[in-house]
Amino acid sequence: MHNFLFDFDSTLADTRDVAVLATQKAYEIKGLAIPSREAVVSYMGVPIEVSFAKMATESLSDAALEDLYTVFREQYHEAEKLGITLFDGMAETLATLKDRGDHLYVVSSKHSVPLQRNLEQIGLGKTFEAISGSDTVAHYKPAPDGILSLLDRFDLTANQSVMIGDAKYDMQMGNNAGVATAAAMWGAADPASVKAEKPTYVLSTPAELLTI
Repeated sequence: MHNFLFDFDSTLADTRDVAVLATQKAYEIKGLAIPSREAVVSYMGVPIEVSFAKMATESLSDAALEDLYTVFREQYHEAEKLGITLFDGMAETLATLKDRGDHLYVVSSKHSVPLQRNLEQIGLGKTFEAISGSDTVAHYKPAPDGILSLLDRFDLTANQSVMIGDAKYDMQMGNNAGVATAAAMWGAADPASVKAEKPTYVLSTPAELLTI
């Protein structure tokens, strides 16, 4: 039996187009230089509280950044109606893991409310025992807080737990929490950087989770 801790974006679901569209639209609405698709994708997995200031060519006050976050969340809410899709084979794999008696959780850089909304949208609203969003931790990925809080809340054993993600931040987070790591190569935007973290498992399809 394992405890599987999943990232959301580009691991469980393909949200790349939604994130890019919403980010670019938010910067446009606020009259800022619009970040490139490549820039937005490179920061996926990092909370907007960290990435947005870095993507702005202008120097923004705290108030301006808060305003940008609000506009982004509004735009994301609109864009997600069109473009979040579950990766092929993911639904079947999750159902098999649950039937097998494994425990499933989500650890994401998203806030908990949109995270739960997105899970329900793709039919996974009741699949996970708990979720950990960026609003529930003191320190974001790659800090281990999100994983450690779940291990503590549910009395989980670290050596039976695996962090599954598509980005180096997920692998670093797993390492920092003392759990195994699994690279979700089906969603990785930068495969080399993920492999450089020496994940315990390198998976090319969701079905390979069943071999862990």
